[in-house]
Amino acid sequence: MSLRPLRVLLALVLAVLLAGCSSAGGGAAPAAPARTAPVAASTGTSGLPAVRVSELPPEARNTLALIARGGPFPYARDGAVFSNFERLLPRRERGYYHEYTVRTPGEHDRGARRIVTGRSGERYYTDDHYETFREVVADEDR
Repeated sequence: MSLRPLRVLLALVLAVLLAGCSSAGGGAAPAAPARTAPVAASTGTSGLPAVRVSELPPEARNTLALIARGGPFPYARDGAVFSNFERLLPRRERGYYHEYTVRTPGEHDRGARRIVTGRSGERYYTDDHYETFREVVADEDR
């Protein structure tokens, strides 16, 4: 048995792998996390993309309802001050923002999804643990 077909196959597999790892920018971009709701145009109020309440996953809508009722909240950290260290939300004084967990089916901990509220009633949604935010707007807005 000749090793030539095996070498050709290995060379082909290596070439495909190397081609998939390279890009014009000098490295492959990390894969974007899956989003649960479409990203929309800016609202003009925060400058962030907007998402309508009806476009949020049902668990986020449940969290918004809990926030509106004042609880009770299922996680001890719900209502904790959100410090905006990432500086993706409009800058405000410490204590202005508070965070709430959005349950993620299949997760055994808090997961990555949150609603962040501001003292003036603004609401933001993140499904990637504060890497990106969308401003939550009422369905009749926009």
